[in-house]
Amino acid sequence: MSLEITGIDHVQIAVPKALEAECLRFYREVFAFSEIPKPEELRGRGGAWFQVGPLQMHIGVDPEPSPQSIGPKSKRHICFLVPDLAKAKAAVQTRRIAIEEESVAEGLSRFFIRDPAGNRIEIGQR
Repeated sequence: MSLEITGIDHVQIAVPKALEAECLRFYREVFAFSEIPKPEELRGRGGAWFQVGPLQMHIGVDPEPSPQSIGPKSKRHICFLVPDLAKAKAAVQTRRIAIEEESVAEGLSRFFIRDPAGNRIEIGQR
């Protein structure tokens, strides 16, 4: 029996409390996502919610004390699509963010970066 999943409502990543401010600044400034209010009952937990087209991205605060809880080789990631990969890459490099991998897979040209908490981010163009 199928669950009949029709799309993605939101993606949530977790960041350590010690890196919360730095990570929120990263997503606000590097990606310029539109921040949306969290429900009143969740605001005390920290983090932030963003609207990215039809998708929401939630950043929660992980009880783990350090980014080592994710690990530098984690393959967990979000893939953000862009209309001009070269322009996106230049914007990332201007901010001195390391690009750790570039490739083409199944018609998607892409590169990977990490946020300050070690979350892997794929930037791609079809």
